[in-house]
Amino acid sequence: MTSANAFNLLIATLVVAYLCSRQLTWRPVDPARMWKLPLILGVLGVVALSRQTGALHPVDVVILGLSAAFALVSGALMGRIARFRPSPADPRLTESRTGPFGIAIWAGLIAVRIALDVAGHRMGSDLALSAGSILLVLALNRAASAFVVSARQPRRSLAMAGR
Repeated sequence: MTSANAFNLLIATLVVAYLCSRQLTWRPVDPARMWKLPLILGVLGVVALSRQTGALHPVDVVILGLSAAFALVSGALMGRIARFRPSPADPRLTESRTGPFGIAIWAGLIAVRIALDVAGHRMGSDLALSAGSILLVLALNRAASAFVVSARQPRRSLAMAGR
């Protein structure tokens, strides 16, 4: 493992640890805030990928496509299992969290990503271990989760207001 790969792994580990801690914490459902992290991670991922040298190989495309698919599915699942409650500070606001099941989904995504990275590396993929692809996977996961939570939240709020 090169020092660049070790650094990428460290960055990814720190981001995932931060995101896992957020799964256990009740957080306000604010669509504007939910979309900030996926946008930032996505832009950083695209910039990092644009700096990659070398040709794009079919193996790279397959690894990136599979990674993206798993990121979207896991993000949608996380959004689907999110629990909602009125905010203790302001009952007009809604909070959500995914809890331990959200962390389990993260662990599954990480396991799939590692397996794809190993397979891609053995098949000659230059992008499999790149920071850009890791950031894009995180961005897609967070975007899918934000989309599903945003879609579910208004119904939940209206149902709670009708009680």
